[in-house]
Amino acid sequence: MVALAQGMAAARSPRQSWRAAALGACRALSGGFAALSVWERDLGRLRVLVNVGELAPDEEEFPEGEAYPVHQFPEITEFLHERWVSGGEPNAWVETAEGAAAGRPGYCHQRVAALRRRGRGSCVVAPIVLHGLAWGELYVARPAGAPAFERADADFATVLAAVVAAGIAQTERLEEARRLAFTDALTGLANRRAVDVRLEEAVERHRAGGDVVSLAVCDLNGLKRVNDTLGHAAGDRLLERFGSVLSLCGAMLPGAIAARLGGDEFCLLAVGPSADDVVKVAGELCRRAAELELGEGVACGVASTGDPIGPVRSARRLFRLADAAQYRAKAVRASRPVVAGREGPDDPVVRLADEPPRGPAAERRSFRGRP
Repeated sequence: MVALAQGMAAARSPRQSWRAAALGACRALSGGFAALSVWERDLGRLRVLVNVGELAPDEEEFPEGEAYPVHQFPEITEFLHERWVSGGEPNAWVETAEGAAAGRPGYCHQRVAALRRRGRGSCVVAPIVLHGLAWGELYVARPAGAPAFERADADFATVLAAVVAAGIAQTERLEEARRLAFTDALTGLANRRAVDVRLEEAVERHRAGGDVVSLAVCDLNGLKRVNDTLGHAAGDRLLERFGSVLSLCGAMLPGAIAARLGGDEFCLLAVGPSADDVVKVAGELCRRAAELELGEGVACGVASTGDPIGPVRSARRLFRLADAAQYRAKAVRASRPVVAGREGPDDPVVRLADEPPRGPAAERRSFRGRP
């Protein structure tokens, strides 16, 4: 039980936490197989998160679509009711392959049938209760021929399920903290911190394998005017609406990240799509932004390793190029994206990005938060 708690505490992701929970319970109960499932109330089904131990041919460690309608497991509904949560009856129960495979007419006991089909002799099922509600279940099975689980095992499984519930609660809190740390509170987009991390990773992929990395930086025009004349609530609405447009356009680029860098500055980061695809989407973004009721469009700059911009050995350089392109788009009031490297050998954007920062106007081109 201690090992189970320690394993979940050491996990760095929900998947690792689920696996640690299932493995710990399997070992603690001397099982051959274990699974952790979550109750999806809105869909009326029990979805398997992880399978560990001796897997049957039709089982995967992290299944994508293994889920079961609750009506196939009438006993599950028992622990969903308050009398189970209140401790009126033992939480966990035992099933064996020798149990009845038929109940009322037309009903086949799914757990017993599954035990027989997969060569298992018995299982113990423990509901996981989180925040006073049934969250899911812990399932541990032994192979045919092994000693069957007994009532004492079910009691122990109930204790293990409580430990798992505590671990899941901790994991959810950590995930929420991570989400908040990398999310812009107003728009729900990624924030600057998230972009910094992902851009560093993307440039490493470019250096290692040549992946095309593209960055579009946008400055939302007219925000100050809206704030000054209509109030900050209207300015926030403009930011939210542009964030939605950015997210919509980002979805046109597989795997792209839409982010708010702060204030009126936003960006799209894409790894894999061609430079032309990114420029096309940036153009669509400009078009849609110009149609927003309150704003005055956007100034958009694009830099991509797929264009002739010279070696990109750091995230800082790609960001400076995109920011310089955006700066030029704003200066010339361009209605379409300005793209670094597309105006020949003496490209003004590349020259601007490569100049040493001088004064406030040039300093804005520096990589956010980095020397």
